[in-house]
Amino acid sequence: MALDELFNRVLQTEDDALTSAREAGTAAGMPAIEVSAQHGKLLFIVATAMRATRVLEIGTLAGYSTIQLARAVGPGGQVVTLEYEPKHAEVARENLARAGVDDRVEVIVGAALDTLPTLSGPFDFVFVDADKKSSDVYFKAVLTLSHPGTVIIIDNVVREGKVADASSDDEDIRGIRRMTEWLATQKSISATAIQTVGGKSYDGFLMAIVE
Repeated sequence: MALDELFNRVLQTEDDALTSAREAGTAAGMPAIEVSAQHGKLLFIVATAMRATRVLEIGTLAGYSTIQLARAVGPGGQVVTLEYEPKHAEVARENLARAGVDDRVEVIVGAALDTLPTLSGPFDFVFVDADKKSSDVYFKAVLTLSHPGTVIIIDNVVREGKVADASSDDEDIRGIRRMTEWLATQKSISATAIQTVGGKSYDGFLMAIVE
């Protein structure tokens, strides 16, 4: 945590809009499961570097990562973000407006597995930060909305190393294992898993590119 705070301060990772978004989520009683400041900035950097103009996000929460993605696509881009909880979506919309990026973000409320089939692709960049038990289902769904070169990031795939336990009866861990095992059979997708430590404890993310 102390190292995260150091990097956040020295690298000036958060501005007022991002800090307000995090605080608004806490005030609304949301769980503190949004990306860390450094990981949020990573999303911005990756999406910016690949010049993404259409981004899909599954799991809006208070809109913290959504703000970073909206900044990456710029005024002419679009972010479509899917949120299950109507109250979360309401807070996110307020945060997006405060950050001045609401004009390029569409917040869709409902179960992602119901709303994903209604979307029109392709998207250049996809960020999935939703229930982990459905990781494999989400990946297969967003793949149909992708094109060669689309980058897909799935958050929280390490779970303090517990994903290594093949005998686990945790549904989240099983979902992540199903996803990675399925990915191993897909010759049109290159993927890597990155382990991380910090304010979010021991975790990590999976990054893939559609070939």
